[in-house]
Amino acid sequence: MVQRMTRRRVARGAATVLVAAGLAGWGLAAPVTARAAEPIKIGFGMALSGGLAAVGKTGLLAMQIWEADINAKGGLLGRPVKLVFYDDQSSPSTVPGIYTKLLDVDKVDFVVSGYATNQVAPAMPVVMAADKVFLGLFALDANGEFRYQKYFSMLPTGSDPKVDFSKGFFAAAAALDPKPKTVALVGADAEFSKNALDGARLNAKDAALNVVYDRTYPPSTTDYTPIVRAIQAANPDIVYVASYPPDSVGMVRAINEVGLKARLMGGGMVGVQITAIKTQLGPLLNGFTSYDWWVPSDKMKAFPGVEDFLKKYQAQAPGQGVDPLGYYLPIFAYSYLQVLGDAIAATKGLDQDKVADYIRTHNFDTLAGDIRFGKNGEWEKPRVLMVQYHNIKGNDVDQFRTINHEVVFYPAEYKTGDVTTPFVPEGKK
Repeated sequence: MVQRMTRRRVARGAATVLVAAGLAGWGLAAPVTARAAEPIKIGFGMALSGGLAAVGKTGLLAMQIWEADINAKGGLLGRPVKLVFYDDQSSPSTVPGIYTKLLDVDKVDFVVSGYATNQVAPAMPVVMAADKVFLGLFALDANGEFRYQKYFSMLPTGSDPKVDFSKGFFAAAAALDPKPKTVALVGADAEFSKNALDGARLNAKDAALNVVYDRTYPPSTTDYTPIVRAIQAANPDIVYVASYPPDSVGMVRAINEVGLKARLMGGGMVGVQITAIKTQLGPLLNGFTSYDWWVPSDKMKAFPGVEDFLKKYQAQAPGQGVDPLGYYLPIFAYSYLQVLGDAIAATKGLDQDKVADYIRTHNFDTLAGDIRFGKNGEWEKPRVLMVQYHNIKGNDVDQFRTINHEVVFYPAEYKTGDVTTPFVPEGKK
């Protein structure tokens, strides 16, 4: 009896091998192969609704393009890659729950952040507790207090991010003749603005500027006129604004309506870089300065692969109902997955320590340029562009396809023109 059972088992085993071979011959995967080819899962939350969605959705599209590109090349480690994501609703309070689910329920292999400082900071404790590699997307000094060794920032603010973020604005102010003497600082009572204003205070001190207004407003603010009138009453020479997309729009409108004048205006306004807000505000943006990370200048269009990526993105953007140009977040959303993918491939595995060590010690050629990480996982060298908008006419999108209406005045390496002063609101000229 035992002998017959053994023979039957042997026969079944031989049949299984033959079936597996047959399936392989027809291009079908046998059960063992299927298990070996389970996808490498990368999880994240992303702002797909709420105030940050106009930017967050562009990041998701870029990440999906990377997913398609890497899988077309055979995936990573011979396995397909799968993105697992949830809408964080632009609310920091949803973030810890999302990353807990990704790690404990979805069992993702790696996590990356969603868009923006306010969304990255609340994910940090969850990711640190799991001892996972974590790449942050457009987060200003999110690791300044945590000092987590497996965190890496996809933001060109350098090893002193709070200071470097506004350094170009204050450098331009210091170069004015005569030099300004007073400054107003304003921003939301939220993680990003607090970090940006911390750096602005240090830069103002270095420039020997007297701070005549320094206040924050609730993130829920909808009427910015009283804020602008209070700044106007302080009569500052220059005004530094650290705002998120909804309040950037509100501040630009209120500044134009009130007629607030200054020798230099703006500096740290998130959102004015994206096409939807540029077309919404149109000529109201003229004269404002802000930071940017990538512009369609000849020098930046020469970054390897960026123009091919933008062709793919711009072909798909209309169908997704997102920013038609993709000059702000998408290039960097693709790039931080490039960094992670390159590290996984180079270390030939999913070991978090080995991947983190590789990212920490190597250069990466990405759509966003050549990147090397330094202190606290920040970029070793800063590349914060300071730009000024000018000669915008109407609300047509095509005028923003080139750099004709956006002058880069800092740093010298990427400079395309000079800042003009004073700032005079549209309609008051």
